[in-house]
Amino acid sequence: MRQPIDMQSSTALAIASGCGIAAAWYYLSKTVLLGPSAQVAPAFGAIALAATVPTLIMSKTAGNRSKTARSSMVQRLDAFEKHVCINIVDAAGNLTEVNEKLLELTGYDRSDLIGQPAALLYNDIDSEVAADIRANLHSGQSWEGETPLRRKDGREIFTQSTIMPLFDSAGKYVGSITARTDVSRTNELISERQTAKTLYELRDEIWIIDADTEEFSYLNRTAESRFDTSRGDYLDRSVGGLNKSEGTAEILAACRALVADGKSTSRFETVLMGSPVDVSIKFLTDAETSGRYLILISDISERVEQEKQKSSFISTVSHELRSPLTSIKGAMGLLLSKSAGELPDKATSLLEIAHRNADRLILIINDILDLDKMANGDIEIAMQSVDLSELVKEADQANAMLQQRYGVQVELTGTENPFPFNTDPNRLLQVLNNLISNAYKFSKPGGKIYLDVEDEGAWVRVSVTDEGQGIPHDETHKIFNRFSDMSNSDRASKGGTGLGLNICKAIVENMGGTIGFESTEGVGTKFFFCLPKAPKGSSGIEAPAARQSA
Repeated sequence: MRQPIDMQSSTALAIASGCGIAAAWYYLSKTVLLGPSAQVAPAFGAIALAATVPTLIMSKTAGNRSKTARSSMVQRLDAFEKHVCINIVDAAGNLTEVNEKLLELTGYDRSDLIGQPAALLYNDIDSEVAADIRANLHSGQSWEGETPLRRKDGREIFTQSTIMPLFDSAGKYVGSITARTDVSRTNELISERQTAKTLYELRDEIWIIDADTEEFSYLNRTAESRFDTSRGDYLDRSVGGLNKSEGTAEILAACRALVADGKSTSRFETVLMGSPVDVSIKFLTDAETSGRYLILISDISERVEQEKQKSSFISTVSHELRSPLTSIKGAMGLLLSKSAGELPDKATSLLEIAHRNADRLILIINDILDLDKMANGDIEIAMQSVDLSELVKEADQANAMLQQRYGVQVELTGTENPFPFNTDPNRLLQVLNNLISNAYKFSKPGGKIYLDVEDEGAWVRVSVTDEGQGIPHDETHKIFNRFSDMSNSDRASKGGTGLGLNICKAIVENMGGTIGFESTEGVGTKFFFCLPKAPKGSSGIEAPAARQSA
C-alpha cells in the first residue's frame, strides 16, 4: 500500500512544482518584456514550463527510486550469498559457478570444481531421489530436500537443498541453480537430544563424573531418584558431597584406580545404599578436560534373590543325593574288589566307568554343600601353624599325574626355604589344587606353569601362572561366578564343575584375604591370592587390591 501512496504524492508534488514555476515565469516575464512579445511569451512560456517541469521531476524521482531498489536488492543478495551455499550447473551436469560459502564448507578450491561434474560433490544419492530431482527440473519445477555432500577430505555432511531449473529465452533447459544450507550440526544435535532422552529414561542408572573435580555432570532419572535430587541440585557437586552412603566410596575408589593403573574399564559387584548392584565404569578421555567417568549401575536385587532361591534348592537336593550316592559308590567298590566273586571283564569295565562317575557326582555335591556353607557364613576355618613352602610343594605333587597327562612342566619359586605361616592347611590346599588343576587344563602342550610364593610384609602372595589361551576380555567379570563357563573353556573335554573358582574366592575371603587374576587372551593367565600373616580382623592391615585385567 505504501508504494502507490508514495507515487501519488510524488506526482502531486511534481505538478504543483510545475504550476508554481509556470506562474512565476508568467508574472516575471509580463513585467520585464515590452512590446508585442509581452503579450505572447509569458503565456507560451508558462504553458511549456507547466508541462515539462513535472515530467522532469517525475523522471528524476523514478531514477532515484530505481537506484535505491537496486541497491537494496544487491544488499539482500549479498547477505543471502554469505549465508547460503550456491552452485550453478549446466545442462550437461557440469559446475559452472560456485560461491565462496560452498568452497568454505567443502574445502575445495574454485579450480577443483569449475568444469567438473556436479557428482564430484555428492556421495551416493538414492537413485530414486536423483531421478526425482531430474524429473522436476526438466519439467520446470524446483526440488527441495536433504542431500549428502562430500567434502574434499572425504567426510560427509548433510545439506538442505533447493534446486531450481534455468531456461533460456526460447524456453530450453540450460541447467540449474542450487541453494543449500549445512544441516549436519542440526542433525547431530537432534541425534544427541534423542540419545540423551533415551539415557534419561533408562531403568539402569547413568552417572557421569568429571575425573579432575570428581563432581557430577550428569545423572539420569533413575540415578536422580536414588539420590532424591534433580539437575539443579547435583550439578557440580562431588560424589562424596552429594551422598556418603554405603557403596559410593567404593565406586569412587574404583574410578581413581582406573587412572592410576592406566586402564579404561572396570566392572564389579557391590552393595550401594543397601541394594546389590553391578557397576560398570568407562574412563572417557577428553582433549579439553582431564576426562570423565561414565558409570552404568544395574540393580541386581532380583537376580541375587533368584540365586539365593536356586542355591537353597540345589543345596537341599544335594543333601538328599549325597547319602544314596555314597551307598551306590560303596556297593560298586565292593563289586570291584571282587567281594561278591569274579565278574566278566566287560562288566568290570562298565562298573569302573560307573564308579568314576559316582566319584565325580559326589565331588560336585560336596562342592555345592561347601558353597552353601560359605554363603551362610558356616564355613569352618581351622587355623594352625604350617610351612607354606611345603604346602605349595604338596599341592604340586598332588597334581603330578596331570603333568604327564597334559605334557606341561611346573616351575616353583619362593619355596626354597621354610616359610612359617598360620592358616587352615586343608582349605589352602583346596584353593591351590583348584588353581593348579585349572592351569594344567588350560595350558598349551609343552608349556609351563609357574608357582610363586612372595613375602609382601604383612601379606603373603601366592600365584599360579599358565601359558594358555587366556580369558576373553568381555567375560572377565563372570570368572568367579558359580557355574561360569568361558566361551573358550571347552569344559566338556576338560572337565570341572564350574564351581572351583567361586569356592576359592569364598575360602580366601573367609580367611581375610583377596583373590584376583591378570590375563591376556592368547598369552596366558595368572591367578593369585593374598593372605594376611596376622589373624583375620587385625587392625592396621589394608588388604591389597585384587586386580583383574585382560
